[in-house]
Amino acid sequence: MATAGIIALAIGTSGCGDSGKDKKTEPALSASNMDTTIKAGDDFYKFANGNWLKNNPIPDEYSRYGAFEVLEEENYTQLKTILAEASADKNASEGTVNQKIRDFYNSGMDTVKIDKNGISPLKAELDQIDAFATKADVQKMVILQHASGNYPLFYLFSSQDEKNSNQVIAMTYQGGLGLPDRDYYLGDDARSKEIRASYLKHMAKMFVLAGSTPEQAAKDANVVMTIETQLAKISSTRLELRDPKANYNKSDLAGLQKIAPEMDWKAYFDGIKLQATSEINVGQPKFISGMSKMINSVPVADWKIYFRWDLINSAASSLSSDFDKEHFAFYGTVLSGAKEQQPRWKRMIDQTSNSLGEAVGQLYVQKFFPPEAKKRMTELVNNLKVSLGERIQGLAWMNEATKKEAEAKLVKINVKIGYPDKWIDYGSLTIGTDSYYANKKNARQFAVNRDITKIGKPVDRSEWGMTPQTINAYYSPNMNEIVFPAAILQPPFFFMNADDAVNYGAIGMVISHEMTHGFDDQGRQYDKEGNLHDWWLADDSKNFEAKTKVLVDQYDSYVMLETLHVDGKLTLGENIADLGGMNVAYNGLQKALNGKKDKNIDGFTADQRFFLSYAQVWRANTRTEETMRRLKEDVHSPADARVNAIVYNIPAFYAAFNIQPTDKRYIAPENRADIW
Repeated sequence: MATAGIIALAIGTSGCGDSGKDKKTEPALSASNMDTTIKAGDDFYKFANGNWLKNNPIPDEYSRYGAFEVLEEENYTQLKTILAEASADKNASEGTVNQKIRDFYNSGMDTVKIDKNGISPLKAELDQIDAFATKADVQKMVILQHASGNYPLFYLFSSQDEKNSNQVIAMTYQGGLGLPDRDYYLGDDARSKEIRASYLKHMAKMFVLAGSTPEQAAKDANVVMTIETQLAKISSTRLELRDPKANYNKSDLAGLQKIAPEMDWKAYFDGIKLQATSEINVGQPKFISGMSKMINSVPVADWKIYFRWDLINSAASSLSSDFDKEHFAFYGTVLSGAKEQQPRWKRMIDQTSNSLGEAVGQLYVQKFFPPEAKKRMTELVNNLKVSLGERIQGLAWMNEATKKEAEAKLVKINVKIGYPDKWIDYGSLTIGTDSYYANKKNARQFAVNRDITKIGKPVDRSEWGMTPQTINAYYSPNMNEIVFPAAILQPPFFFMNADDAVNYGAIGMVISHEMTHGFDDQGRQYDKEGNLHDWWLADDSKNFEAKTKVLVDQYDSYVMLETLHVDGKLTLGENIADLGGMNVAYNGLQKALNGKKDKNIDGFTADQRFFLSYAQVWRANTRTEETMRRLKEDVHSPADARVNAIVYNIPAFYAAFNIQPTDKRYIAPENRADIW
C-alpha cells in the first residue's frame, strides 16, 4: 500500500523566496501576511494569508507557489552548495560517491553535448523496437524495458505482503498511460477534451522531432491514443485504488498465468532476473487480464509505435533541448499552467537527488541538519503520541475493546526522524561522463535491481521511503511508522526557538497528521503489526463510517473555481488526518502549556497563534490549470480547503476568534465533523 504523506509528490520549485526576504530572519508568525479586513468567521484562510497571497504572485516557472515552495527554494540553495562543491571536485576517486554525484550532475549540465547527441542515446533501444515483428517480440520488449527501469503497460515492484507485513513479495500494478489519469481519456467534460486534443498535438510534435514526417506523426499519435484509451478503460479509478482489500489479490505464478494467459510470465520473471515468484500480489486483476488480451488483439505494427512513443516520452527530459522543451510545454504548461521551465541547475539538482538520493542525503545531513532538531522533534512526537492516546480514550463512539487495540497500535508506531541509520550502498552503480541519458538509465537499472532483490526476503524495517532532503513526511500502514525527513524540520514548519503555539500549529500538526493516518479510512484497516486485518468491532466501524460521512459531505460541497468541487471520498484519508491532526496537536499544546497563564505575543493569544500558524503553513497561490489537475488527481484537498474545511469543525477555534452564528462559515455544533 502506498504511504500517506502531508503533501502530494515532491514539488520541483525555484523562484523569489518569500518576496525576496531572508525567511530565516522573519518572525515565526507574521501578522503582515494577514488580511484583517476579512472576518475570521467568514474565510479564515484569507484572514490568515490574504496579504501574502496578494503580495506573492506566482512566478512563471511555478504552477503553485506557497509556503512549501518557499522552503523548497531554501532547500535548493542548500543543495546547490553541495552539488557545486561536488561538481568542482576533480580529485574524487573513481567509484566513490563523490565521483558519481559529480559526474551525474555535470553530465546533466552539459547541454552542448546533450544537444549534439539529439535522440542518438535512444538509438539502440529504438532499433530493438524497429526489429521486432511478432507477438512474442512484444513481450520481449516489455521485458527489456522493465529490466532497464522503464515501465510500458504495467509496473512490477517489491511490496510488503498486505497480510504478512514481515515479508516482501512481488506486486503488479496498472500503468501504460501517457496522461496522468484514466479519466482524461474517458471524460466528456471540456477540460478532458482539451487535454486529449493537446496530447495528440504534443505526441505528433515529438514524433516529428524523432524523425517522422508530419503526416506519419499525426497517424502514429492516433495509434498511441487508441491503445492508451483501451488501457484507460480497463484501469481502476483513483478512488478504487484507495481500497486496500480490493487491490490485494495474492497469487502464485500459475495463478497469474491463468489471469493473464497471453503472457509467458515465467519468461517475464526470468527476463527481469526475478526468481522468487512464489507469491505475487496482482494489484488490479481486471487490468492485467485486459492488458494481456491486448497483446494479442493489437497489431504488432501498432505496438511498435506505442513502445516507440513510451520510450521517447519517458526519456524526453534527458534528450536535447527541443525534446525537453516540448515535453515541458505539454506536461508543465498545458497540464499545470507553468509558463516557463525551472533553471537547468535546479532540474539537475532534482535529478541527481532522485538518482543518488541517499548519497546526496548524507552530505545534506552533515551540512544542514543540527542534532538538536532531532532531539526537539523526538520530544514533540512523544508528547503528541500521549495526546492522541488521550483523544482515543475519550472517544464516546468507540467501544473499550476497539480502543484497547487502537492504543496498542498507537504505542507500536515507529518513529524515524531526520535520516536513516544505515545508508544505501551505491557501489554497483556506474556513472560516467559520456552520456546524461546513460547515467539516468544506469541509475534506473540500479534502483530496479535493488528493488527486485528484496522480493522473497524479510522486510528491512530500517529502510526509508523518502530521502533526508525531501520536504514531506509520511505514514506507512504496512510498517506502522511515521517518518520525518530532515528537510521538513525547518521554518515555516519547525522553529527551534519559537513559542510552543507556533510549533504545535505547524510541525506538531504534521506529526499528528501522520499519526492519524494510522486511523484514517485506509490506515484503520491495518493492525499494529502492519497487516491488513479487521480489528474493529462492527458497531465501531459503523460509527466511524457515519462520522466520516460528515467530512465527505462537507468537502463534496466545497466549491473551487466557481463550479468545481473537491472530491470528498478521494480526499477522505488526508482530510481525516488533517482534522485529527489539528485536534491532537491542539490537545498537545494544552499539555505543553500545562496551565501556564496565556501570554500574548504580537497581540495574539497562544490559541490564536496555533490556528494562524496552521493556516499560514498552507498559504499558496495556484494556477487554474493546476487546481483543475489536482482536483482530479490529488488525494490531498486544495490549500484553502485544508484550512477552511478543518478549523470550522473545531470548538477551540470558535472560542479563539469569537466566531458567531452570523459568520459565513459558522457550522452548528451538531453538524461539525469530529472523529479522532
